[in-house]
Amino acid sequence: MAWQFYLFVCLFVYLFIYVCAPMHTSASENGLLESALLPPSFHHVDSRDGAQVIRPGNRDFYLVLGCGSIAQAVLSREKAGGIITINIGFATAVVMALYATFGVSGGHINPAVSFAMCTFGRMEWFKFPFYVGAQLLGAFVGAATVFGIYYDGLMAFADGKLLITGENGTAFIFATYPKPFVSVPGAFVDQVVSTMFLLLIVFAIFDSRNLGVPRGLEPIVIGLLIIVISCSLGLNSGCAMNPARDLSPRLFTALAGWGFEVFTFGNNFWWIPVVGPMIGAVLGGLIYVLFIQMHHSNPDPEVKAEPAENNLEKHELSVIM
Repeated sequence: MAWQFYLFVCLFVYLFIYVCAPMHTSASENGLLESALLPPSFHHVDSRDGAQVIRPGNRDFYLVLGCGSIAQAVLSREKAGGIITINIGFATAVVMALYATFGVSGGHINPAVSFAMCTFGRMEWFKFPFYVGAQLLGAFVGAATVFGIYYDGLMAFADGKLLITGENGTAFIFATYPKPFVSVPGAFVDQVVSTMFLLLIVFAIFDSRNLGVPRGLEPIVIGLLIIVISCSLGLNSGCAMNPARDLSPRLFTALAGWGFEVFTFGNNFWWIPVVGPMIGAVLGGLIYVLFIQMHHSNPDPEVKAEPAENNLEKHELSVIM
């Protein structure tokens, strides 16, 4: 199938997401609310507006830049990039996505984070499947866009063959795969721990009673966090930390020509980047709350009490990769 068709389809779906989700969110002036369970920086969103649940699909278009950085390194056989450019590229893509959408609905691009928020009572559970659905759709469209842009390069790389492994393998441009020496339990622990660190530090970044980060610089600090996690914990299986970032591109590759071996490869590895981050996100948030946030000696004087009339509104953690 011609690359032009893939590019047309993915752009059409993206446009559909954008048009069908007009922005109806509203932010409070300072966007802060004290909480005993989550960091006190939240994005103030009117829960009576349901359109914002579609918006996370737009943020997952950051995969065009993230997976694109991998494609450039792989298809050039590391002459135009490598592990450093990949880590920086993906992290910077997240930073750009957060800056572009921070004021819309908190930059939701990770189902694991949405799951943690629901677990801690900061988001209604009935909205969880809508957020995740939009995130998965956005990631699928992002993967399709990279495929369309680099279609010619992919076809020339291995004489028209779309391979998963070997020196001509290209499936890992889109999804993560374990190294041959990594066991299933080891890969699972890897995903839990890496996502745990992600959420633990993110909670610290948005805790105004901790050192905090100057307003407007949070996305940059999150990008640096992703770089350090990727540089230290990325060897085993690529450090996905995001179910949508891995599952949707994997499904796309299965349909685009790599075959459904992408799901069975590595002892059926596919479920680990889906389940592991969900557990790690909750664990990271719980560790921060129990061992740091609950032990702050003084309340934050900058945090104002929530008006009674806002009881019907929800407050969302303003991030996330």
